[in-house]
Amino acid sequence: MKSQGGEYVTTIKERYETLKQRIADAAIRSNRKPETIHLVAVTKHASMEEVRQLLELGHVDFGESRVQHYTQLAAQVQEHLDRRSEIGELKQTEPVRWHFIGHLQRNKCRRVLPLSRLVHSLDSLRLAEEIQELAERQKMNVEVLIQVNVSGERHKMGVAPAAVTHIIDQLDTMPNIITRGMMCMAPPVEDPEETRPVFLRCQELFEETKTTSKVGSEFNVLSMGMSNDFEVAIACGANIVRVGTALFGENTEVSDETSVKYSQT
Repeated sequence: MKSQGGEYVTTIKERYETLKQRIADAAIRSNRKPETIHLVAVTKHASMEEVRQLLELGHVDFGESRVQHYTQLAAQVQEHLDRRSEIGELKQTEPVRWHFIGHLQRNKCRRVLPLSRLVHSLDSLRLAEEIQELAERQKMNVEVLIQVNVSGERHKMGVAPAAVTHIIDQLDTMPNIITRGMMCMAPPVEDPEETRPVFLRCQELFEETKTTSKVGSEFNVLSMGMSNDFEVAIACGANIVRVGTALFGENTEVSDETSVKYSQT
């Protein structure tokens, strides 16, 4: 960490290591193993250089909510990895795993599904039907999480808790969709502790679904928590957290050193 003009400047490596330590500490406080919590680096405000630096650190899970940026960044990352492989400098031992975490419109499935290791935002039966139709035509399987609107916010996408059993019953008839678990988002609040009831309700619903619905052992993913509240989410059972701002900052413009500045005051 360097100081410039009364401001702290941190590098991607420093922020990444700090974030991984915070995740590990949150897991230990909940009597969980840190390696069971997976970080998805959300690239909304990331430059390609910042993504490249995370790749160099061995990180392979990236998430995006905007279709155009998702497809462009995935192509840029693959081009970068191909170049490194050609000159014998590729350090990656695992393939990059792309997570689509935003609202997925049915007419965008064709662009998103072939890239995605996991779609976090299955929020309607109509979307499921579109995914199944496309996946069957392209002879592929698609792994999804059911997005649940636990907080009941009108402006937020997601399946109502009472409708989860019904949509899972319908997904059971769609052979090309693998239902891996659930995702939820808590309301934006200043105090992260205020998100706890939302995360606890989603965790309860997740556990209830595992014991009462037509799901298999692969139904084991609970995606909850972002930069402001991921530690609370881990305490409530999350095994995937989606973090962008804590890694990349809030501004889309970044310096040549890909650093974020924090005031000392």
